[in-house]
Amino acid sequence: MKRLIIPEHYESKLNLLDTELAIKFVKDTFERDLADALNLTRVSAPLFVFPKTGLNDNLNGYERRVNFDIKNIPDEVEIVQSLAKWKRNALQRYGFVSHTGLYTDMNAIRRDEDLDTMHSAYVDQWDWEKIIDRKDRTVDYLKNTVKTIYGVIRGLENKVSKKFPKLYHELPEEIHFITSQELLDLYPNLEASQREYEIAKKYKAVFIMQIGGKLSNGLPHDGRAADYDDWSLNGDIILYYDVLDIAFEVSSMGIRVDEKSIVSQIKDHNEEFKLGNPYVQDVINNRLPLTIGGGIGQSRLCMYMLRKAHVGEVQASVWSEEDLEKLAKANIVLL
Repeated sequence: MKRLIIPEHYESKLNLLDTELAIKFVKDTFERDLADALNLTRVSAPLFVFPKTGLNDNLNGYERRVNFDIKNIPDEVEIVQSLAKWKRNALQRYGFVSHTGLYTDMNAIRRDEDLDTMHSAYVDQWDWEKIIDRKDRTVDYLKNTVKTIYGVIRGLENKVSKKFPKLYHELPEEIHFITSQELLDLYPNLEASQREYEIAKKYKAVFIMQIGGKLSNGLPHDGRAADYDDWSLNGDIILYYDVLDIAFEVSSMGIRVDEKSIVSQIKDHNEEFKLGNPYVQDVINNRLPLTIGGGIGQSRLCMYMLRKAHVGEVQASVWSEEDLEKLAKANIVLL
């Protein structure tokens, strides 16, 4: 387990029934406002795919996938770990045009997740993807998209506070931008997670850019797959969460790889075996549109907006008996 944070004298602002009502309000409101802000259309997405398509993601490369067989189908399938590649393919298949896109519910099982206050074996997030032009593959376009998403989050905060007066937040008017190298230069003696905490506590809302490539210390800020985000045009939205006194990541996103960056990053990861899979070949040969996209944690956003102390208060999952006992003693009631 990474960390089980038990705040002193914790008491939920909402009872169980009001919590369920608030979860629905947060999810319904946010996805509607996000779709309007980014010009997105809701689509259905798969829960599992065939490995041979190359559409699944290997995350940081060490996580075991959940795979199983299906009657009358000779090949095994596996639970998606990310829809990043599937979404780009879907934009092409469905005939979306420039500056329009899709969003969907992504549900997954992470069997190797370290269960703690914020991490569950069950993943639920909004995945979104939008077609862009080549001229849009810039830091400015990325920042403007982040500002738009952050505006939706702030708008949600205001609506939640009006609907449920017991809940309050004080997100800053603007989000602060910093690259992972600038962050390292600012806190050279701290680990990456500690750097995130310091910058989040200072600015309350930050977007840390350029994640995946090696920094001046020889290490990446955090792991990123080589074949979807362009490491020079991506980042994480992180909020400061005072209930737990932590840096609270709500979204990972970025402009996706083009025909040059996908090859460079795959080679950097020593994953040349991927170069032949259908998805990678489609990117290299410009058979897929250029896109920007990301994931926004549904339970994460609910947890933040409803001022909960544990992700299990806003989603139904499984936890160790040891954790359940500790949480019950701390008056943290799980769904």
